[in-house]
Amino acid sequence: MVAEAVPVHQTAAEPEDPAITLHRAGKMEMRSTVALRGPDDLSLAYTPGVARASAAIASEPERVHDLTWRDNTVAVVTDGSAVLGLGDIGPEAALPVMEGKAVLFKNFAAIDAVPICLDCRDVKDLVDTIERLAPSFGGINLEDIAAPRCFDIERKLQERLSIPVFHDDQHGTAVVVYAALTNALRLTGRKPGDTRVVVAGAGAAGVAVTRMLQSMNLGDIVVLDSKGAIHRKRGKLSPVKRELAESTNAGNLQGGPAEVLRGADVLIGVSGGTIPAAAVEIMAPQSIVFALANPEPEVHPEVAGRTAAVVATGRSDFPNQINNVLAFPGIFRGALDVRASRVSENMKLAAATALADLVGDDLAPGYVVPGAFDERVAPTVADAVAQAAAADGLARVDLTELE
Repeated sequence: MVAEAVPVHQTAAEPEDPAITLHRAGKMEMRSTVALRGPDDLSLAYTPGVARASAAIASEPERVHDLTWRDNTVAVVTDGSAVLGLGDIGPEAALPVMEGKAVLFKNFAAIDAVPICLDCRDVKDLVDTIERLAPSFGGINLEDIAAPRCFDIERKLQERLSIPVFHDDQHGTAVVVYAALTNALRLTGRKPGDTRVVVAGAGAAGVAVTRMLQSMNLGDIVVLDSKGAIHRKRGKLSPVKRELAESTNAGNLQGGPAEVLRGADVLIGVSGGTIPAAAVEIMAPQSIVFALANPEPEVHPEVAGRTAAVVATGRSDFPNQINNVLAFPGIFRGALDVRASRVSENMKLAAATALADLVGDDLAPGYVVPGAFDERVAPTVADAVAQAAAADGLARVDLTELE
């Protein structure tokens, strides 16, 4: 009898990590939607019957929408350069995350998604490759691509393609933060115009959150990167950070968290760094702290909760989880349903507003945003996004056809 091999990192006495067990052979598979019971079925699903479907599309290209899977399928694309809290781990190591994203699409919005991990880093190569893949899909979800390349990649793809292109690390985060902050301001009795926000992190999420929150007409937003506050007098700023310097930090504050958080109403952490407890303690009374880094928040929620009125994290083991799954399934569901040509700013704002409204009269310090398994979320967000797409003239399917 041959003894079962034990992985080198695991002794025979140690149970296997349940996360590793779950991932064996991957988290997803392809299933046929038609039966193949014999030659007749085969002749319809494949040759010669399939030729008639292809000929129909060649004759009327619009028929691709009702004769293929395209309208309900999204490509989840990464280069593996900025994966979760792991950083630049490459395309192969990113594949479990992309599979996970595809599983979330299916479970929360009944959307089929295909994980695609590309072994290239050049912006032109990535854009060209994704453009060539696009005819098979109804939308492109960009995932875990490092800044600043992610900004150029998304912009160029939006210019070239007539299907939704959405970088979830940017916009999914921004939509959920907007919703949660809307309710946190309501709970603490703040008016946006009197509110000063500090965003810790100037990567993809930080930039997108800042840009979206600017539509709230807040009193001021100060953005921090690893060198401190971004301000107009700072040299050697990238084009994206230079734009932030010109549109934020009205008081031209300088320094790190200890300097810019004094008297601030809101801290939004999307940096993966650490914010000293002492810096949080000098914020305004009844402050709002969203410490969203995973797995370790910028400031532990129990520490933040000593002085803050509302605390949110990116983790599921604390209240107020700022989870992108509250946004991207419904956003893509709504966009695909009306065959939107892109995702507009109004569609994102509609998603955020719908998400915030779901909390309603149940608003409480531990409930400023719905939970990930709230079955109302994806349909409500999808409907709001579809309505906004129609209002923006981006819908190619009449809303009445969905009723």
